[in-house]
Amino acid sequence: QVQLVESGGGLVQAGGSLRLSCTASGLTFNQYTMAWFRQAPGKEREFVASHVHKDGNTYYADSVKGRFTISRDIAKNTVYLQMNNLKLEDADVYYCNAIRTYDEYWGQGTQVAVSS
Repeated sequence: QVQLVESGGGLVQAGGSLRLSCTASGLTFNQYTMAWFRQAPGKEREFVASHVHKDGNTYYADSVKGRFTISRDIAKNTVYLQMNNLKLEDADVYYCNAIRTYDEYWGQGTQVAVSS
């Protein structure tokens, strides 16, 4: 059974930092592109960042470029999202995603709140 377990969410002041973690089990971690998405109540889930398993390339939404960094630790089956200089508009539920050609999995989400 595949599981993606996120952690690291919480409340932070604007301008502060958080690091989210997502640990995968039940899948061959290095065969999946790993990504982070986020979703606010009543809105569609939106892409934040991804780390491609084949070449290690990373991609970011324009809104987080220069502030967020995605990385992967294969030994720990974990993908991270380092979030710096957080803004009020970054407050959302963040979801971990694992995807390859024929299958896709989601974590349960972790809440990020940003105060002014």
